[in-house]
Order: sequence, then structure tokens, then C-alpha cells
Amino acid sequence: MSEMRIAIAGASGRMGRMLIESVLQAPDARLTGAIDVSGSPAIGRDAGEFLGRPTGVPVTDDIAAALSQADLLIDFTRPEGTLAHLSFASRAGVRMVIGTTGFDEAGKAALAQAARTIPIVASPNMSVGVNATLKLLDMAARILSQGYDIEIIEAHHRHKVDAPSGTALKMGEVVAAALGRNLADVAVYGRQGVTGERDPSSIGFAAIRGGDVVGDHTVLFAGLGERIEISHKASSRHGYASGSLRACRWLMSRDPGLYDMQDVLGLRG
Repeated sequence: MSEMRIAIAGASGRMGRMLIESVLQAPDARLTGAIDVSGSPAIGRDAGEFLGRPTGVPVTDDIAAALSQADLLIDFTRPEGTLAHLSFASRAGVRMVIGTTGFDEAGKAALAQAARTIPIVASPNMSVGVNATLKLLDMAARILSQGYDIEIIEAHHRHKVDAPSGTALKMGEVVAAALGRNLADVAVYGRQGVTGERDPSSIGFAAIRGGDVVGDHTVLFAGLGERIEISHKASSRHGYASGSLRACRWLMSRDPGLYDMQDVLGLRG
């Protein structure tokens, strides 16, 4: 495989820095662009400065310039930023790996439209472990389809702005689909007051925010006399970055289309 030329969005953020470090360590990748929001103190500085490793790539708010030498853009920012980057990438023919969550229906439609022009991997979680967990949840839900109440508990750091997490929602979607349900019809987001007995068809969500928790997710199948818990806990952002690079390698040989990590890992179907 030829060298992948990669640009990173959100270059001064926690995930952006992890992605930059991972690209610099990968023998088959080269950092060619680093994007941040206008007004960021990082603008104009070398993208590898935080590592003490000069790259010759300045952080910029000029999206077109940052993408001018790139084959791929990795984006873990926010929906409004990702959609702005998407517009430039689709015109420039730059493939995208998107870990951003919280898209509304219009945002999802924009992704689908751009995927007619460029190949895109968009996933609420790029971790290989999380995506293996999704496969296990599909299997467990089919086996435990009767007599088990399902609750999804997630925890993240204090800076996370959306809840439940995109990963928790994806877990709910996988479980609901395996049970022949529509998550929108059965999801319960938090409980307070006199709620009455639990609807056995419901899927509950609880979100915890605090400290520097990178990301913990547990799906609880609670039956009579036993409980089954399937969990994934991230101790660093490295898993998200390594999964993103795996998606980049896979995407290099793909036609335009909208894919996710289940496609990348061969877990579809």
C-alpha cells in the first residue's frame, strides 16, 4: 500500500492530538494537514509542537489549504465543524473518517449526499473493541430475547456535550434491531418520580458525566435470578485512533459510499 497522506481536524483537542501522534508513529502514514477553529491559540504553530516533534505542518483554519495534499481527513469534532469540512472534502475528492457524534437528521442526510462523491467511514466509535462488543450484543440480544430487561449505562468525562453518547445509542440500536424493535419507540432516557412498573419492551439509558473518564459502556440484561453484563471500558483514546487508522487503510481502496466500522472489520451480516 502506498503512503497515506492524512489531515486531522480538531488538531489542538484531546482526540486531535492523539490522532496526530498516531499518524506520526504509523510507518504507512504521513501528516499533511492540521485544522483547528479560527481563533485557536494553536493556529500557525507546528502540529507536532505538543510532542516536541516538528512536522513542518502548521495548524490552520484554512480548510482548503489543509486538504490540498491529503488523501484522507480524520474528523472527531462537532457536527457543525464536520459538515463544514465535509463540504470541502467532497469537492476536493478527499476521503473522510468521521468519529463525530450528535448529527441531526439534516446532518445525516448531508453525510449520505457527500458519500455519493467520496468514500466515508462514519461511526460513533472507531474502537475495534467497541465494534466487537456491538457484534456480541447482537448475539446476546437474540439469545436473551425473552424474560430480560435491558439497560444501557455509559460514563464519560466532564467535557462531553451530548448524552447519551453516540456509542450508547448505537448499542441500543443494535439491541433493538436484534429484537425486532425500533429504538425510538422503546428508549427511556433517565427516570424520575413515580414512573410505574417497567415496560418489559423498553431499553433504558443512564448517562454519567465526571472527571476524565474516557468512555465506559455497559449493557445489562437483567433476568430473574441472573444478570448478564457486556461492557467496554476505554482507558485512553489510543483505541479510537488506532481504529481510525485501520479505517483509513480500508478506505483507500473503496468506491464512494457511506460505510461504518462494521464494514471495515468485516462484521456486517
